[in-house]
Amino acid sequence: MRIRPEASDFESVTMATMRESLQSPGFFPPVETALVDPNGLLAMGGDLSQARLLDAYRHGIFPWFNPGESILWWSPDPRMVLVPGEVRVPRSLDKRMRNAGFETRVDTAFADVMRACAAPRDGESGTWISLPMIAAYVRLFEAGYAHSVETWHDGKLVGGLYGVAIGRMFYGESMFSREPDASKVALVRLARQLQRWGFGLIDCQMETAHLASLGARTMPRAAFTARLAELVNLPHQPGPWTFEP
Repeated sequence: MRIRPEASDFESVTMATMRESLQSPGFFPPVETALVDPNGLLAMGGDLSQARLLDAYRHGIFPWFNPGESILWWSPDPRMVLVPGEVRVPRSLDKRMRNAGFETRVDTAFADVMRACAAPRDGESGTWISLPMIAAYVRLFEAGYAHSVETWHDGKLVGGLYGVAIGRMFYGESMFSREPDASKVALVRLARQLQRWGFGLIDCQMETAHLASLGARTMPRAAFTARLAELVNLPHQPGPWTFEP
């Protein structure tokens, strides 16, 4: 799950250094051809159509770029993942989940969650979640592929996350919190439900201490894409979702 990319992440990237740019809808070069520096940059161009996005996710590729610039597509190595059954809940978080009055909902405020994730964080000047990105993922939500997990407190949206599901694979995109631990509550609730449904992995994309504290770990890209190929071909569970009690 990502924050705004810095210009320095891309300063050495030009069309000449790209292994391949995108010329035809639905086409991506093999992920093994991604650049090492910056880690995982695979292709430039294309669009955010539903067909292209779903094709990207099926192959372990995601878009990440600054607003107003060409779309950049990534497949980093290694990959940060969370096995749903391995989610770790510290004692303090478990206590807050039971006693803080949080309510968790799913797929009731998708666009609101995306806009909250797009809000600049402390010390940041902007966001990679642009209006075209929001529009593209709302279309995925309406098609039953994208989902939001929301943490509510006293009737207010205070945290959550959104992502994409294909087969029995969930790809986490971004999280936000307006109260302490609100995004963690959403992630733990998601992981527990996905375990019941037989999902194999939650893709967390980039390594962070925040996610590692909840049990996420790195996986070599080759192992990730091999597991991915199995999971995306399992029966799909379209949205809108309803979580079990």
